[in-house]
Order: sequence, then structure tokens, then C-alpha cells
Amino acid sequence: MRELSLQTQLLSAWKFRLYLLKNLPMALLAGLKIRSFSDQSASVSVPFGYLTQNPFRSTYFACLAMAGELASGIQVLDAASRSDVKISTLVTGIEGQFFKKATGTTTFSCEDGKAIRKAVFQASKQNDPVTVFTLSKGVDSDGQAIADFTVIWSIKRKSR
Repeated sequence: MRELSLQTQLLSAWKFRLYLLKNLPMALLAGLKIRSFSDQSASVSVPFGYLTQNPFRSTYFACLAMAGELASGIQVLDAASRSDVKISTLVTGIEGQFFKKATGTTTFSCEDGKAIRKAVFQASKQNDPVTVFTLSKGVDSDGQAIADFTVIWSIKRKSR
């Protein structure tokens, strides 16, 4: 029987919660949710609430960054899980721009699936790490820009 892809597993709400509990418990506490996930893109939301707010009554920047990183990260992990060789992934940089106070649910979308899969494929064929820059754009429920995060991933083939 063929094992389900990471993408298929994470699209199940309860399997995603189990994944977060095991691997990213702070994301579970913050209430992150996958809104969409395909080979091309992924969207992750973070709510505004007691556990995610800052003293200024908006979503704490670290919670926004967590959702922005996860929108690209689930695509990186999915592509790596589909590789024929073991792949190591690491965030080596992150840069954020903030446009508006986040006072409701913010949804981050990353549409860099093609570039991510290409980087994973390249890394699987060589010993040197491959760097890929991903962009996650966060908007509120009205479609107003809240924040953008550029996440820099280092992807490399694991040594044998």
C-alpha cells in the first residue's frame, strides 16, 4: 500500500493538529490552520486572540511570522518527503514587512511551490546546499495587506 503524501495528511484537520502537537506545539497553541495546500501554493491562517495578542491589541509579530513561515514550510517539507533521497531543510533567514495592525484572522499565502520543488530536486542531485527564497503574503479577512515575510530556506541532500 502506498504511503499518503504529507500534503494529503496535513489537509486532514485532526492529522494536522497531531502533526503540530508532535512537531510544532506553539503553532497548535496559537491556533494555526491550513486553509489550502497544493503543489503550487499553500495558505495558513493565524487568529487574533488571547494567546496571539500583544499589549497593543493586535497579533504579536512572532505569531504572524510563524504562520508566514509555515505557509512555505509545509511546501518545503512536502517536496522533501517526495524526494528519492533524504533531504535536510533549514530556515537560514527571514525578513518581514508590516503594513497594517492585525486585529483579526490573518491568512498567509505562499505561491512558490514550483521553485521549492525545483530546489529540492537540485539538492537531491548534488552535495551542496540549494537556497530558495519564498514569499508569504498575509492579508486580513477584507483582503487588506497585513505583512509579507521572505523566508530563506537552505535545502540539501543528507549525507549517507
